[in-house]
Amino acid sequence: MQFIDLHRQYDVIEEKINKRLKRIFEDKHFIGGEDVQELEKNLAEYVGVKHVVACASGTDALTIPMMALELKKEDAVFVPSFTFFATGESVSLAGGTPVFVDSCKDTFNMDVNSLESVIKKTYEDGSLKPRGIIAVDLFGLPANFNDIRKIADKYNLFLIEDAAQGFGGTIDNKKACSFGDIAATSFFPAKPLGCYGDGGAIFTNSDELYEKIKSIHIHGQGKDKYDNVMIGLNSRLDTIQAAILIEKLNIFDEELIKRNRVASLYTEHLKNIVETPTIPSGYTSSWAQYTLKLKSEEDRNKLINALKAEGIPSMVYYPIPMHKSTAYSKSNSDISLKNCEALSKSVLSLPMHPYLSDDELEKVCYIIKNYYEGEYSI
Repeated sequence: MQFIDLHRQYDVIEEKINKRLKRIFEDKHFIGGEDVQELEKNLAEYVGVKHVVACASGTDALTIPMMALELKKEDAVFVPSFTFFATGESVSLAGGTPVFVDSCKDTFNMDVNSLESVIKKTYEDGSLKPRGIIAVDLFGLPANFNDIRKIADKYNLFLIEDAAQGFGGTIDNKKACSFGDIAATSFFPAKPLGCYGDGGAIFTNSDELYEKIKSIHIHGQGKDKYDNVMIGLNSRLDTIQAAILIEKLNIFDEELIKRNRVASLYTEHLKNIVETPTIPSGYTSSWAQYTLKLKSEEDRNKLINALKAEGIPSMVYYPIPMHKSTAYSKSNSDISLKNCEALSKSVLSLPMHPYLSDDELEKVCYIIKNYYEGEYSI
């Protein structure tokens, strides 16, 4: 059993992908080909935003906007600690300082009460200047942008949506990647919309930010490639990845339906046995992961072993909150984010992809049920 099965997905779109790749190999336009512009146009239309810039990775999709916003060391950018390292790393790479916020116990996303409390403490301390917020759509579920936007406006902070996992999720039928001043997503192969290498995209409705982002992602390019008007990066999405993503986007809505069916079946089977994911009213998830919350780290380790013994993969996202990581722990030794710290010891993600069969899903659930009913010994 695969945790994410890209083989079955390829079987669905093999002919169309190979047709596009054949044309690219014949044209030899591997960087900046017409497929890149087509993908950017399609992404903008799908999400409902004015501008999209495709780039080389999800990390770059976060870092480039930080560079466009011209962060300084004293600028505090508030980020959830319970997420992938790139969210905080992008702030540091662009010259700012990430300040860590706790997460909700049920949705796993940024806790708005913790956010406002940390903003107030930062103002009171005075060593950093609150500048912005990065809210993450963790495991495919959009963050609480209705309340986060109110807080951003209240304190005059920019808001960036980290939709690396969230592309395809919605709030009241409005799509992820449209909730911040800028949004970023990742096309890493394991994402709901993934390529066959690495890639990312940046979304915005701001003409001014779009021009800066477009420049930064090609070495700070001005009117031509030798007119460098600012310090930038080499972060172009190659034509081959764009071509693959165009075909994957064409079947993406069908796959979202299938992902939601898999998630619903998991929940139906497991809701009376373990704590299953919470989806607030009005929200939909793209189900980048289907993540359980278990009793303890010991309980999790035993269940991992029970699943592994039957050939079932599982993953822990994330075993260490960012404020406890080696890179950031020294400067954050005095903070306690209880929910993040508890979640890192109790979450477990199960196999999740659109092509997971009913038999495979039922096998996963059977092992979990037997484990908790005491019929499965380790």
